[in-house]
Amino acid sequence: MNDCYVNRIKRLALAALASFTCGLVFCQSPKRPPVTGIACVQLQVSELKTATTFYGSLLGYSLVRSPLNKRSVIIRVNPRQSIAIQDGLPPGQDERLFGISFQTTDAAAMRVYLQSAGISVPAALSTEDGQLSFTIQDPDKHVIKFTQSIAGDQPKRANPFSGNEISRRILHAGLTITDAKAANNFYAGILGFSEIWRGGASDSITNWINMRVPEGTDYLEYMLVSGPVGRQQLGSLHHIALMVPDMQQAVDVLSSRSISNGYPVAAPRIGRNNRWQLNLFDPDGTRIELMEPFPMR
Repeated sequence: MNDCYVNRIKRLALAALASFTCGLVFCQSPKRPPVTGIACVQLQVSELKTATTFYGSLLGYSLVRSPLNKRSVIIRVNPRQSIAIQDGLPPGQDERLFGISFQTTDAAAMRVYLQSAGISVPAALSTEDGQLSFTIQDPDKHVIKFTQSIAGDQPKRANPFSGNEISRRILHAGLTITDAKAANNFYAGILGFSEIWRGGASDSITNWINMRVPEGTDYLEYMLVSGPVGRQQLGSLHHIALMVPDMQQAVDVLSSRSISNGYPVAAPRIGRNNRWQLNLFDPDGTRIELMEPFPMR
């Protein structure tokens, strides 16, 4: 074997090794950063005054004007979760859900990861109110936002918790889903959500599927629909579930408060998941569901 041939073999081997190294080190697909929970559910209302009576007087939350939008109010449920309400809902508009925000530990990496998965993402992150964020759309065109708190850059605020809150936890949020397979390709296949339960109005029907975030315990509830959805139904399907440790205690508190604000409180019921539940509706018809964390005995 002559030297020329040997050198050629060596060059080919080195080229193959370089290509292999690129595949292992430099050319790896981006990894998904953690998704740890629901950060915020954003709603639109027709009038802030009546909405704040419901969320403030009845549910007991302190209301903080948004520093970014004077027509918006932030309801701090706990240090990591909030509900944002904005006025200006047109009289003929059925949709009241603006979007849902999920927490991630690395918004920049999440943007790159989603882009690598074929999802349309904005060109850059937004920096607002001590957070990095960006928004996309899911297969049903719902606005989905990813947020990351910036260490040491959180604005200082007075304690927003009064102790009168009916709940200190957003357990899940409901979204209308027209194609469960397409939703699973996005939420499960790309974002890593996992199914924890499904149910329906009867044992033979599946009307909803619960999908837990991959690195937390909050979950998204697919509200399966087919065909057009009316205003009243849409308000019930797009909902926020607040966890209460004791439903009877919650009913007692709400009943006492309803005397002063005139809001009727219905009787709780046992849901298909065998947990105590109570449905409330804000003045624009968006459902706020109270739910105990464990099945009843």
